[in-house]
Amino acid sequence: MKLHVYFAAALSAAVMNAQPDYAKRLDAAATVFSEVMATPDKAVPQELLDKAECIVVVPGLKKGAFIFGAKYGRGFMSCRQKSGAGWTGPGAVRVEGGSFGLQIGGSETDVIMLVMNERGYQRLLSSKFTLGGDASVAAGPVGRTATAQTDAYMTAEILSWSRSRGVFAGISLQGATLRQDLDVNRDIYGKPLTNKEIILNQMAPPKPAAALISVFNKYSSRKG
Repeated sequence: MKLHVYFAAALSAAVMNAQPDYAKRLDAAATVFSEVMATPDKAVPQELLDKAECIVVVPGLKKGAFIFGAKYGRGFMSCRQKSGAGWTGPGAVRVEGGSFGLQIGGSETDVIMLVMNERGYQRLLSSKFTLGGDASVAAGPVGRTATAQTDAYMTAEILSWSRSRGVFAGISLQGATLRQDLDVNRDIYGKPLTNKEIILNQMAPPKPAAALISVFNKYSSRKG
């Protein structure tokens, strides 16, 4: 019996290791968002999530220095279907450059961004843009019931949060560049696609992305 359990565990580990990198990142993004939202007093405010046009999740963003330094991460974005119900299949993104603030700490940081209006949505569909330059960005408030009625939250095109060493906090990613990752899109969908094509054509999520889109639908299935 113990031998059977051992081989089952070994097979499961082998299957996980056989997953392509993009599939592992999709699962990691789903885990990050689910873990954050499962803790109400430390979550993205529900009011903001329900108003968001798009969500970006970058698991394991890496940085080069403690206070200031280069950062690099790969993640995924999804936008609401045109009907306002449900989310499109994901487009792949890369975050590069910029600097962290003192509130981060740790060598890897999970990042969540909400795109709050049409201007931010159009920026996200471009091939590349700079946070705080091409699109306004602000650190988001924390807590499922936290108030979102402030000028910064009402006018920012993008709100952003980070989680490092278990601490979830708003962070302004000023100066970071967000660009589409065409190579990963091709891996996911089996053909060349831009993020704009994925979103505007409301591509259905492929099997590896099912968990991520399911989590988005669990916490905000319809635009508020």
